Amino acid sequence: MKAGIIGSGSWATALAKILTDNGNQISWWIRNEDTIRYMQLRHHNRHYLTSVYFDTNLVKLSSHLEEVVAASDVLVLAVPSAFLEDVMLQLSPEALQGKKVVNAVKGLVPGSNLLINDYLSDIFDLPLEQYYAITGPCHAEEVANEKLSYLTFSGLQEAAAQSIADMFTNSYLQTIVNRDVIGVQLAAVLKNIYALGAGIAHGLEYGDNFLSVYITNCFREMQQFLDVYGKDHTEAGTHNYNASAYLGDLLVTCYSLHSRNRTFGNMIGKGYSVKAAQLELNMIAEGYYASKSLFEKNMEVGAYMPVAQAVYTILWQHLNPREAFLALEKGFI
Repeated sequence: MKAGIIGSGSWATALAKILTDNGNQISWWIRNEDTIRYMQLRHHNRHYLTSVYFDTNLVKLSSHLEEVVAASDVLVLAVPSAFLEDVMLQLSPEALQGKKVVNAVKGLVPGSNLLINDYLSDIFDLPLEQYYAITGPCHAEEVANEKLSYLTFSGLQEAAAQSIADMFTNSYLQTIVNRDVIGVQLAAVLKNIYALGAGIAHGLEYGDNFLSVYITNCFREMQQFLDVYGKDHTEAGTHNYNASAYLGDLLVTCYSLHSRNRTFGNMIGKGYSVKAAQLELNMIAEGYYASKSLFEKNMEVGAYMPVAQAVYTILWQHLNPREAFLALEKGFI
């Protein structure tokens, strides 16, 4: 199967490394022509994961999205959720016919608050059977250094998901498959929100003891939301919340210094405004957009989510972080 990647950030670059290290030829959409010229000359992405060098015989770079899509059997989406709609609307409604789409975006579509599979179904009539989600505790920086990582590939049919996973499996990347396409995506959205909150707690100078209790309560909250949402959207028995795609990803995103959501939250806790933190980080923190989308989505779902709501009110309603966390303290168990 011929693979194509949409996006040029750190995660897209890490996925391109995995695929090409395995000998796969890829088509790679990058918006910026200067970046393409630089990569063709220097063989690496000068903006992200600069230590990763590519065999350009295996990589066809293009700024023409339809060209990359047409050349690919398996299309990997790896742009921030805030920009996904602008990118995908460059395509015709028929562009994804017959394609397998692998979503590596850990977010919802802002505005509509749709999961990526629902968005692709609405706009491109993409069947869920042709859609797969990549989740799990896997920082791009560690992939660049070839530190052993684990990714979960979710699809309605495990055999089909395994065939996608096999393209990525190698000595430093182990793969797992499951059928919980909806649940893993929501877990990935939630863990970014909770990691942002973990960063706020660190910025407020809470210690490790508090953080462990905080994460425990976040995990319980995640399960409650997935259970309530899953009654109507997820096949029973398709998930194991203690697996790496759920608990593992939550832990690493809350604790790791590689986590941009934790870093963003840390700045908020230290007194930065949202705008100042965005400028300082100079990368997208998915948890910022996800907190608003999830808050609005939960107005329909009705799950009890005090932590996610606290993060939302801090970021979007300008509630003082210390006041918000003082209120959370009293409800933790």
